[in-house]
Amino acid sequence: MQAKPTHYCEGQARLDPGPGFFRPDSRPARDCGVLLLRWLAQQKGAAKPLVVLDGLAGCGIRSLRYGLEAHATEIWANDADPDRLPLLQGNLSALGGAHCSAITIQKLLAQCAAIEQRFDFVDLDAFGAPMALVPWALEAVRFGGVLYLASTDGRSFTGHDRTAALRRLGAAARAQPCSWELALRLQLGAIARSAWSLGRGIRPLLSFSDGRTFRTAVQVLRSPAPAEEQLLGLQGYCHSCGSHRGVSLLRWRELGACSCGAEPVMSGPLWRGPLQEVAVLAQLLEMEEPGSPLLAPASRRLLQRLQADNGLPAEASDLADLARQLQGGPPKLKDLLCRLQQGGWCAQTSGIAPEQFRTDAPWAEVLAAAKAG
Repeated sequence: MQAKPTHYCEGQARLDPGPGFFRPDSRPARDCGVLLLRWLAQQKGAAKPLVVLDGLAGCGIRSLRYGLEAHATEIWANDADPDRLPLLQGNLSALGGAHCSAITIQKLLAQCAAIEQRFDFVDLDAFGAPMALVPWALEAVRFGGVLYLASTDGRSFTGHDRTAALRRLGAAARAQPCSWELALRLQLGAIARSAWSLGRGIRPLLSFSDGRTFRTAVQVLRSPAPAEEQLLGLQGYCHSCGSHRGVSLLRWRELGACSCGAEPVMSGPLWRGPLQEVAVLAQLLEMEEPGSPLLAPASRRLLQRLQADNGLPAEASDLADLARQLQGGPPKLKDLLCRLQQGGWCAQTSGIAPEQFRTDAPWAEVLAAAKAG
């Protein structure tokens, strides 16, 4: 029997993934991280150092790619499991000088705060809900740097465990059809609140999910943008008629009951601003080096999909849920959006989940446009 290969190749990286948890199909997230770091290097200027913290490094594949493909000048790679430290050190030996450690991320971030160590890029690819780490992680990011955060706590973030959502996010979360987007907006809302408490602002660069992991990259700004706090709000979903509505937390009384007379379920506080910066995504798609293809096909499709949807308006709707309201088959999404656009409304496909869309049209207009087909 042929021996199982002890190496894995991805981009310019070749390494031993070891016996621990490793998902090859998470490559799009790693591709996006490399591109974000290249973009950040471009913003800083080629002569300036680029310091990266990979706080939950696992086998070190992200750190290795950040060094080989994004040319990070200094990499701190940490994993809490001391038994994996030799594997991490061996995989990163090609970088010559990466700082490898095996302590809890909480302890590492506290140590960095104590010595005022700052990073241009902090990658926390976490299991569960990492929200307790967010204030420490934000403290570790230089102004203008990027926090790249992942969560796998799907039950509480999508409203299927309301008590856990309240404990971990400090927010109400109610199950609804557009659950991936709800999770991302709740996560961004928690990041924004932590940033504001430190006197900082955030600029979401990209947000996406595969249904298991919810990933967000935000640029950390020296101070909040004017009226940035108005982007924190509430979202209502009506199980009776299927409508989604939202409002800034500063005007929460305006949400009220649904036009159909039913009481909507409420989620929030959550982020009601853009989910991604489409101009930045356009630059990311142009950052492959000639002769050295970086993006997997799935990664390119993801970025192209996100580039077509900045996440506004903040409420998305689901085509299957619309069909439930019509008591029949769903309309073709392309035709529905075309009819709404012809009526003068903003309407576009959601980049977050398939067969979902967002529009500023009143729900009655959406139903009329769907029935017209």
